Amino acid sequence: MPCTPLERWLSPHPRVCAVAALATICLGATPALAYRPFDGTDADVAHRGEFELELGPSHFYRVARRNYLIAPATVLNLGILEETELVVDFNDFVALNPAPGAPRVQLLDTDVLVKHVFREGVLQGCPGLSIALEGGPLTPEINGTNAFGATLDAIVSYQWPALTLHFNEWAQYTRTHDALLFTGAIVEGPRDWVVRPVAETFYSHEWNVGDEASVLLGAIWELRESFTLDAGIRGARVDGENAVEIRVGFTLSIPTWRATENAMRAKVVRM
Repeated sequence: MPCTPLERWLSPHPRVCAVAALATICLGATPALAYRPFDGTDADVAHRGEFELELGPSHFYRVARRNYLIAPATVLNLGILEETELVVDFNDFVALNPAPGAPRVQLLDTDVLVKHVFREGVLQGCPGLSIALEGGPLTPEINGTNAFGATLDAIVSYQWPALTLHFNEWAQYTRTHDALLFTGAIVEGPRDWVVRPVAETFYSHEWNVGDEASVLLGAIWELRESFTLDAGIRGARVDGENAVEIRVGFTLSIPTWRATENAMRAKVVRM
């Protein structure tokens, strides 16, 4: 899709880009797990007609002296329109040493979201910032909180030859009807490296509940354009308790109806 004159003008003006990024971050709001192995996400979406599976078959998570397997951590993405995708998240927590009376298995962090790129930028092959919003309902959990909430994430991404940055400003009306604010940044190494180092840091505050500060270090291995492996280790401070998480997973992209449409067009041309 061609870039607009505004996008072409922004590209050679880094100060304007920086101001726009800060303004978007300050005015924005919320994310979901939609880019492995991070808690935040990037300002890009699956192509129309493309399905993306983001799967962590088994994460290890320890907090407050309790051990869990997140098996699996799942994100389903489907490109439903140009620059728009449908996102479904859920994480299956299995307690290895559950507290007395607590369930051993819980399906948590469930939601159904829509993500749209409002400004095509460097992640879409155009100059300047990529800007997206992702939002929708938080759905009732199984053996968790049986209530609805809402979430909205403002995402700003920019890429240089040796570095890619993604900023997330995320606001939630939680299932317990409290307000939550999340501020996070993702840093990626050079995109032309087969294995690129990555890092993420975030801070979140949930009113009437507590705070979480987190740092993740990891790597993404792009085996081919449609398949990547990832791994990371995350350390956090959650409501005054230490937490650690080990994440290993993959992202697989599969063409669906768009491939069928293209095949049908090719058949018509041959006829």
